[in-house]
Amino acid sequence: MKQKIDQAVAVLQQAVRDFSPVCFANSLGAEDMVLTDLIARHRLDIGMFSLDTGRLPQQTYDLMQKVREHYAVPLQVYFPDSALVEEYVAQHGINGFYDSVENRKGCCYARKVEPLRRALAGNRAWITGMRREQAATRGTLEVSSFDTDNGLQKLNPLLDWSNKDVWAYIREYDVPYNKLHDQFYPSLGCAPCTRSVTPGEDIRAGRWWWEHPDNKECGLHVSSTSLEASRIRVREISMQVHDTQKAIA
Repeated sequence: MKQKIDQAVAVLQQAVRDFSPVCFANSLGAEDMVLTDLIARHRLDIGMFSLDTGRLPQQTYDLMQKVREHYAVPLQVYFPDSALVEEYVAQHGINGFYDSVENRKGCCYARKVEPLRRALAGNRAWITGMRREQAATRGTLEVSSFDTDNGLQKLNPLLDWSNKDVWAYIREYDVPYNKLHDQFYPSLGCAPCTRSVTPGEDIRAGRWWWEHPDNKECGLHVSSTSLEASRIRVREISMQVHDTQKAIA
């Protein structure tokens, strides 16, 4: 375990040394709480932010407050563009993301991807808590690679950590964590798109459980082709709502 911790800290230190300014996208899941603790414990010059989609579980907000009280590292919170969300809801309804993968990715774009762009602006690298073990879509990730979609370096210090490693660290260092994990929520996201899993299920089975595993990404960590499709769809929604409003007027 010590070796994996040392390797993760080395990646974080390299990020600061080679790519400053660096930011950490904290989704407040178990992995990200490990990174929060490592960054604070080693006093690394890494900014930290989280995305409030407007649909998060109460337990996530409780942890957000706990992070503020427990760590000296400030947690900046970014919110979706209200007009973009309003346009999406007007077109598809408040829970229209259940209707199709396209609709769901459009919602993720408005609530996650667009705010992420603002959060990353001005940085040369960003840190995530992604691990290969989490999903089939993450098997080809690298510890450090250039993120062409966002135009900066992307580092995944816990890439080769197992779920067991993550929880061993949390227990050893008494790291605060989302209490939904105690209710069999291994992977956390928006409340309407996340459910608990049963023993033996994949750890990402509770995320967008109505979709095929190959589709289970929100757009924060996908190729530019998929991202552009989401952008186009959101622009189409915006134009349709504008035309409707104009017709009514």
